Amino acid sequence: MNKLISIAIVLLVATNIYSQAPCPGMPTVIYEGRTYNTVKIKKQCWLKENLNVGMMIPWREKSKNNNVIEKYCYNDSIANCDKYGGLYQWAEAVQYKNGADNTTTANPKMKGKVQGICPLGWHLPNKEESYTLGNSVNQDGNALKAIGQETGIFAGTNTSSFSALIYKYSRTDADHAFFWLSDEQSYQGDLATDFFIYGKSFVSQQTDYKYQRMSVRCIKD
Repeated sequence: MNKLISIAIVLLVATNIYSQAPCPGMPTVIYEGRTYNTVKIKKQCWLKENLNVGMMIPWREKSKNNNVIEKYCYNDSIANCDKYGGLYQWAEAVQYKNGADNTTTANPKMKGKVQGICPLGWHLPNKEESYTLGNSVNQDGNALKAIGQETGIFAGTNTSSFSALIYKYSRTDADHAFFWLSDEQSYQGDLATDFFIYGKSFVSQQTDYKYQRMSVRCIKD
C-alpha cells in the first residue's frame, strides 16, 4: 500500500508542476468594480482573468484618446466581455503613453513598466516577460489554456492555472488567445507586439497592427 501511495504522489507531482496558488498576500484585486483572481506562475504574478474595464463601443468605431477607457466586445455583446474580457486596440491598452497612437510610435520611446489600462501596481507585459511565461511552462500552450478549451492533443490542461480562453479575436480570424504586449515596432508606427496561445500547443509572439482588437492580461510590477 505504501508503495502505491508513493507512486501516486510522484504522478501527481509530475502532472502538476505549478503551485496553482494565488499571488502571496494578494489573492484578488478589485478594479473598477470587478474582482480579479491572481495566480503565481514561477516567479511571476498574473491576473487570472482577462481585463474587462471600460465602456463598450461599437466594433466598427476606432477607440479615441478621450480620457475614457473604450473596449470592444466580440459581436458587440456585453455577454462576450463578461466571459472573455474586453478587447482593446493597442493605443487604448497603453493609454496613449508618450503620445503613442495606432499609427505613430511613442516619443520618447516607452521604457520600463507600462501601466496602461491595468490597475495601479500592475502593467502590460513586455516581450521578456512573455518569454519568461512561455519558458515557465516549457512552451506548452496547453498548460496555459483553461480546462475545456480545445480537444485531443490540443486540449487545455491548465496546469499553470493561467486559465486562457480560446476565442475568435476578430470577426474573420481563427480561434486564438491573443494578448497585447507593451512593445511597439519602432521601424513602423502602426505595428506592436502580442503573444498568443494558438489552437495548437505552443506559445509565441508576433507583430500585429495596432488597430487589431486583443485581450489584456496584466502582470504585477
